[in-house]
Amino acid sequence: MSATAAPVNVKEALALRAAEVEAYLADCLQDRDIPERLLSSMEYSLHAGGKRLRPVLLLSFARLFAGKGSGLGRRIMPFASALELIHTYSLIHDDLPAMDNDDLRRGKPSNHKQFDEATAILAGDGLLTEAFCLMLTCMGEGAVPAERVARATHAVAEAAGAGGMVGGQALDMEYTAKPGVSLEELRGMHAMKTGALITVSCVAGAVLAGASLVDVRRAREYGCAVGQAFQIADDILDVTGDTATLGKPAGSDERQGKTTYPALLGLSESRRLARERAAAAVASLEPYTCQEADFLRALARYIVERVN
Repeated sequence: MSATAAPVNVKEALALRAAEVEAYLADCLQDRDIPERLLSSMEYSLHAGGKRLRPVLLLSFARLFAGKGSGLGRRIMPFASALELIHTYSLIHDDLPAMDNDDLRRGKPSNHKQFDEATAILAGDGLLTEAFCLMLTCMGEGAVPAERVARATHAVAEAAGAGGMVGGQALDMEYTAKPGVSLEELRGMHAMKTGALITVSCVAGAVLAGASLVDVRRAREYGCAVGQAFQIADDILDVTGDTATLGKPAGSDERQGKTTYPALLGLSESRRLARERAAAAVASLEPYTCQEADFLRALARYIVERVN
């Protein structure tokens, strides 16, 4: 923390930043010519709540490197919000009977339970595609330089695609109920399924702000470490949490035979590893002493202390 900064109330700050994203998400699909039932399905999951962590990370890194008074946050809000569309699509598809077969998400019936399986699949497809439309609206007169938007969009496409989040989900299905999955295989799978989109949120924010290569590298280091900490914490919460608090079925990992950090390492070692990765994220921001860096440091610590 910087010498003059007051302690960060990270839950309050995260909620305020998430509210900014919510305000944009509220009607971001309304000007599109989308069939009514499909739109209802897309918005049902998009507006179901959540921490909005990925958009907040993008906006925070953009502010870190561009400065809070730059006005960049307003100009890149469509790009930041697009990450939530991609994340929401992934949750809809993860819950499908052919994948994790979960009936509850964020305390509500999963999309395929509220609507039907075909509509849920198409809602996910629609959210993914609309996300790229939103990203590219950041180009244009008086907006963000096209070269930065192109670089950031390319990075998101890679992170969300077959070599990132989609590939990670494929490995997750392959490893489910498979004996002998190693810690290294587990780390690699989660780096793709969960970590890639979290990491690119940090990287894209830095790129959109015109950060130096060194600063982009530090954003990537933070994102990788936070992504690991987030996943380990999720695995722990699946064991220690309850369905009402989590908003999704507790204990589903064990029931489905998934390899998790607690299953391989136990709860105590998993907690130690989560704290270690959070500390690595904090260390990556050591050169920065501004308020935005203080928030990001506090956020890394909060990720391993959260209860949902």
